[in-house]
Amino acid sequence: MESRDREPLVRKTSSSYHTFPEGTARRLDKEYLRSLHNKRLYLAVFAAVLGNFSFGFALVYPSPVIPALEAHPSPALRLDQHTAPWFGSVFTLGAAAGGLSTMLLNDCLGRKLSIMFSALPSALGYALLAGAQGLWMLLLGRVLTGYAGGVTSASIPVYISEISHPGVRGMLGACPQIMAVLGSLVLYALGLVLDWRWLAVAGEVPVLAMVLLLCFMPNSPRFLLSQGKEEEALGSLCWLRGEDTDYAREYEQIKDSVRKQSRRVSCAELKDPFLYKPILISGLMRFLQQLSGVTCILVYLQPIFKKTSVILKAEYDAALVGLVRLSAVAIAAVSMDKAGRKILLFVSAGVMLVSNLTMGLYIHFEPASHNGTVANTTLASSANLPAEPTNYITLIPLLATMFFIMGYAMGWGPITWLLMSEILPLKARGVASGLCVLVSWLTAFTLTQFFLPVVNAFGLEVPFLFFAVISAGNIVFTGCCVPETKGRSLEQIEAFFRTGRRSFLR
Repeated sequence: MESRDREPLVRKTSSSYHTFPEGTARRLDKEYLRSLHNKRLYLAVFAAVLGNFSFGFALVYPSPVIPALEAHPSPALRLDQHTAPWFGSVFTLGAAAGGLSTMLLNDCLGRKLSIMFSALPSALGYALLAGAQGLWMLLLGRVLTGYAGGVTSASIPVYISEISHPGVRGMLGACPQIMAVLGSLVLYALGLVLDWRWLAVAGEVPVLAMVLLLCFMPNSPRFLLSQGKEEEALGSLCWLRGEDTDYAREYEQIKDSVRKQSRRVSCAELKDPFLYKPILISGLMRFLQQLSGVTCILVYLQPIFKKTSVILKAEYDAALVGLVRLSAVAIAAVSMDKAGRKILLFVSAGVMLVSNLTMGLYIHFEPASHNGTVANTTLASSANLPAEPTNYITLIPLLATMFFIMGYAMGWGPITWLLMSEILPLKARGVASGLCVLVSWLTAFTLTQFFLPVVNAFGLEVPFLFFAVISAGNIVFTGCCVPETKGRSLEQIEAFFRTGRRSFLR
């Protein structure tokens, strides 16, 4: 029965999906992509990814703020070795809650309105941080900005993938990561000249700009069709592609795909490989992404450099790593639609493996004299001590960290978000994307909380060697489980998981 059901699907969709050795359909697709006007599409993407800018800004907010609050004259605001880690990590709990709520928001409000909704907790959180009079206001502000980040993390990649076409979807899919990195860099720069309260005030600017711009942007055509709003969906696609293009053909493909997935997901349907395989792949990618250690390294970047006595000042080291991260994400954005997703994931995991292994072995075999007095301190307390480098060999931790961040930003950073939005089936996309974000940030919170105790108990090399093992696992996972989606429409990707025919992805 199952094989008979699949056959009509393949025949019916052959005109639009095809198996792509040659043929009229492929030629028409290429001509259509060349005819598109992308200016409005780019504007819509820019409006959305301002939410990622705010997310990146909020994520690293503790970096310059924790040292200031540790020396704050008021006991009500002063952070110590117990409260400082919570100030840094509670953001991820808020992000996990945001991802969980997005499971409903994405399907009830839609992708665009979910992104706009995130402005409320974000603006309130920054207001609490700017006017904080006690520790509870600081922590609540971090939770609220984290919640907003969780909502945008789950909604923005889906929105971008659904309004983009295959010719630029890889490049645009990297934009959320680029903007998050840019937001972090702006935070570091402003931290040199602004007080911690004014940093929170500055965080309100991209939030307000995002809401204002999104008011003029269209909803996702796929979401509108799933709600039965056909005329509005056609108008949205016309606005995004241009009136003088053959957008009607793409509209019919999207409409056909949505029609086949009009019903909500039932528990029984989760046994269908068409649903559980992409959800499982997406969830495991988010899990492995965080297990690679990126959040821990970013949150504790300056203390790590202090602990390893890098020859440069920690604040300059952080800025260098941020610049490398931004450059690597930009390279990924340009090459994603040319080189493909899988090759970048392989390169990314390989670079992270070598970098983490180098860092772990360096710390393990480093002579104690290189660390001086810092060697006998905890990671948290070492952040307040002056660096005392004695040898240029201490550049190794800086270079290893720069290569790790470069490797992560080239593949396992942006591509995990892009693939999540590409391979999840439409009927489960809203719920599944929220679930993936929940998995991601719960993993990040757990690692961030256990990082300091593990370092203090077993040494700094242990987590880095663990991250190296995970990076090796990422290589195996990419080769065995991740499909190549370069140049394929969302409908072609869905056809691959529905039928199991790899010809759809060749």
